[in-house]
Amino acid sequence: MEMYGSAHVDGVITLIAPAQSGALDDALLDRVCLIADLPGDTRRWLSPGEACELPISGDDKDRARIVVSLSNALTGRPIDIALTSATNRRKRLLVADMESTVIGQECLDELADFAGLGTRIAAITERAMRGELDFAAALTERVGLLSGLEESVLREVLEQRITLTAGAETLVATMRAHGAHTALVSGGFTYFATPIADRLGFDSHQANVLEIDGGWLTGRLGAPILGRAAKLATMQRMCTELGLGPADTLAVGDGANDLDMIKAAGIGVAFHAKPLVAREAGVRIDHSGLEALLFLQGYTRDEFATRDRPAEDWLSA
Repeated sequence: MEMYGSAHVDGVITLIAPAQSGALDDALLDRVCLIADLPGDTRRWLSPGEACELPISGDDKDRARIVVSLSNALTGRPIDIALTSATNRRKRLLVADMESTVIGQECLDELADFAGLGTRIAAITERAMRGELDFAAALTERVGLLSGLEESVLREVLEQRITLTAGAETLVATMRAHGAHTALVSGGFTYFATPIADRLGFDSHQANVLEIDGGWLTGRLGAPILGRAAKLATMQRMCTELGLGPADTLAVGDGANDLDMIKAAGIGVAFHAKPLVAREAGVRIDHSGLEALLFLQGYTRDEFATRDRPAEDWLSA
């Protein structure tokens, strides 16, 4: 890895804290280096007080053991700790989930709230995202309960309730600026995914289709349903089309339907995720926003790009 000169480096430990939290400083990094038995002069600040990386050598078990030791030592602090490979860090394909990942909401739950079914549908959503229910069956059941809902409610949810996750625009803009293809792959609905993908600047997007007839939801979905297996297949298809491999990919999501693509990607991130996903993903981000995914790839904050676009209404984006 060029930035570490001729030293042999197998992996990189990245520590990330929310900006302005004051949780990450040189004193804490001195402690980290002592616990991990790493030389203190190899630290590299990606953003002072926010993100720092440390090169590490050794086999997979040794490196994993060090990360566990650090995680235990830093319990209770708002610091995310990630171990990634020292090679091929900057990914050329981003595959991102939408709901509770690049936006802060579950769109179906918001629709259900308008329909007076919020508690009932949210409970099914939670079980599906935890992996306790088959995703396609759970989605079909929830959509069926919305039969007869007026189409105008979708517009109200989009305009009044949907918020972008901190760092989402920066993540997409920076990866695109450095030549990556960015794809939004959602188990949600095209009605929301299309304007959200456009607002964030994704190169492509894919989601499920809500059937609407005469201005009313029919309670049915267009086929096929984009679920757990389809998300992975979509990522694999994109790799083939772009001449890339899974190792060139960064995948991020929060629910069980994201887990296959997360585990297959070169960097797979469980973002503020359900316990099952957080346990099984290679990397978990629990405290920071989506800019953390840039730090994982070795970007410094000075390299972050911004999208030169004024805020607009969702449906006019």
